[in-house]
Amino acid sequence: MIEAILFDKDGTLFDFYRTWGAVTEEAALLASEGDAARAAELMLKSGKDAVTGRYLPGSVIASGSNREIVALWAELLGRSDVDALYGSVAAHFLKRQPEVMHPVVDFSSFFARLRDRGYRLGIATMDSEVAARQAMDKFGVRQSLDFICGFDTGHGVKPGGGMVEAFARLMALPASAIAVVGDSPHDMHMARAGKAGRAIGVLTGVSSEAALIEAGAHVVLSSIADLEAAL
Repeated sequence: MIEAILFDKDGTLFDFYRTWGAVTEEAALLASEGDAARAAELMLKSGKDAVTGRYLPGSVIASGSNREIVALWAELLGRSDVDALYGSVAAHFLKRQPEVMHPVVDFSSFFARLRDRGYRLGIATMDSEVAARQAMDKFGVRQSLDFICGFDTGHGVKPGGGMVEAFARLMALPASAIAVVGDSPHDMHMARAGKAGRAIGVLTGVSSEAALIEAGAHVVLSSIADLEAAL
């Protein structure tokens, strides 16, 4: 029986492209010091499809941490100051995030209904922990969450299962009582690696239904708006 739900953030709680499309392009331009051609090359080489403009599932830009994205950009740019570049890009993301976030549902009522049904709730994101907390604070729902974990929290990164295991420990539950909800193959792989009871894919991010099923999703939903019925 599922007793807890671990959500990915971007592409799951927030519509991925409406939230991060333009902001990621801005970050690439920032890293390229205003050189539009180099910024476009960064985007293509980190996972943007030149034809569709979408991000390839499993690519660093779709599923990696901000640190991994910046490390790749620094390598492509021939820059050795990875820490400084990461600092400027992370600051840009934190500044812009509150201005562009597009929730998939009304979080207040959505989380309240899930908690009324007895579910414990958490977030596992490849964004930073502080960015995830900032996002939940903006919508006034951080108190609805029992667990918020970023790539930098210390529980490992996706597709490893450490975030699932940490959530299970904190909730004093077996991992089999946790449902993982996410939009990328990395989320499904994390669910499987962490031995979660359910791996639930959603189509508000970077991946197709076929890609999510291939990665191990038990079920794929149009969005988290359908989650309550699925559970």
